[in-house]
Amino acid sequence: MSKKNRTGIVYSTNPDFAYQPDQKSEAETLAPAQQNLKIWLVKLGGNKVVTTVRGFVGTESDLGDLGKKLKAACGAGGSTKDDEILIQGDHRDKVLAWLTDKGYRAKKAGG
Repeated sequence: MSKKNRTGIVYSTNPDFAYQPDQKSEAETLAPAQQNLKIWLVKLGGNKVVTTVRGFVGTESDLGDLGKKLKAACGAGGSTKDDEILIQGDHRDKVLAWLTDKGYRAKKAGG
């Protein structure tokens, strides 16, 4: 384990001390009807726009699967990172229609 991951521990005088890292438990994936997703349009530099889907509660693998299905439905590229699904281009209407057809609670957010 890297020492960079040891947050808050500098030195211990206890000879029996053993560092116990915080165990992050992944949240169990909620049912589509219980998800509360927000669809945002983010403008990047150079006249580029990205549609982002935020608010997904679940595992990283389920987020990746949902992102893959959304990218296929929109016919666009993208990625999933930082608990967000990023889709290249302005596809808010397509994403909203696809998510509501699959039973997700979703709505547009932002300006």
